Amino acid sequence: MSTDLHHTPESATATDPASAGTPRAAALHDLVIDWFGDHARDLPWRRPDAGAWSVMVSEFMLQQTPVVRVLPVHEQWLARWPRPADLATESPGEAVRAWGRLGYPRRALRLHAAAGAIAQRHGGEVPREHAELLALPGVGEYTAAAVASFAYGRRHIVLDTNVRRVFARVVTGTAHPPNATTAAERRTAAGLLPADEATAARWAAATMELGALVCTARSPQCGQCPVAALCAWRLAGSPPHDGPPRRGQSYAGTDRQVRGRLLAVLRASRGPVPQAALDAVWHEPVQRARALDGLVEDGLVEPLANGVYRLPV
Repeated sequence: MSTDLHHTPESATATDPASAGTPRAAALHDLVIDWFGDHARDLPWRRPDAGAWSVMVSEFMLQQTPVVRVLPVHEQWLARWPRPADLATESPGEAVRAWGRLGYPRRALRLHAAAGAIAQRHGGEVPREHAELLALPGVGEYTAAAVASFAYGRRHIVLDTNVRRVFARVVTGTAHPPNATTAAERRTAAGLLPADEATAARWAAATMELGALVCTARSPQCGQCPVAALCAWRLAGSPPHDGPPRRGQSYAGTDRQVRGRLLAVLRASRGPVPQAALDAVWHEPVQRARALDGLVEDGLVEPLANGVYRLPV
C-alpha cells in the first residue's frame, strides 16, 4: 500500500524523530541514498532509457515474485510488447501465456487491461499523475505511487514489504512490520519523506533496495547496513519478533499448485484443450475441479462446448 501525499502531514511534526525535518531523518536520507549510489543493482527498469512502461511491467511482475525470476520474463515481455499499445492489440490469453510461471497469473490480465486503458485514454503513454495511474484497471495505491516515483521522479510514499521492514527496525525498533500495513506505518513513511521531489524518489528506491539486499527478513546484514548506528532495533539488542505469527506461503499440494499445472497445459497448447488433458495433471478430482472453476471465475480460462477449455481471447 502507498499514500498519495505531497506534503508532510500534521502528525509528523518537527519534534517527531521520524520527521523529515529532523537531523536524524536528514542523516538517514544521506546515508541510505549514498549507499544506494554505490550498491544499487543494475536492473533494466532502473536504467535511464528504460521508460515508464518498463517500470510499470516490472512493478506488476515483482509483486510477490523475486527479481531473479522476473528478469528473463520482463526482458521477453518488453521485446515482444515494447509499448502498452502493442500489448493491448493482443488477446488477454497471450498475456497469460507470456506470463509463464511467474505465479499469480491474474496480474497478467490486470496488466493487459491497464495497457488497453493506456492506449485508449492516454495516447499510449503511461500517465505521469498518481490519480491517473490509480484510475487504470488493475493499478492500486502501491503500484500507482511506485510508477510515479520510479518512472517520473515524483514525490510519493512507496511502501512495499522491504521498505516497511526497514522502517520497522530503524524507526520503531521491531524485528518485523505488522502483517498488514497500518496507519502508523504510513505516518512514519510520510514523516520521513524528503521534501525535495527528486530526493524523495531516490529515497523510495534506496530504502526498497536496502530492505531487499541488507535489511532482509531472515538474515539481516547489520554489519553492512549504512544506518546500523541509528537503527532502533539494533540499538535495542535486535530483540526477536514478539507480535502475531508471520504468515507463511505454502505451495505444495495447494489449489495454487493445481491452478499452475492446469494453466501450464493451456499455455503449452496453441488451441483448445480437452478435459482429459487437464485431468491428467492432478490426481484428486475434487481439488482439480475446484481449481479449474477458480480459473474460469478469474477470467484466466474460457470453457467451450463439450468439455474443452482455452486461454481467454
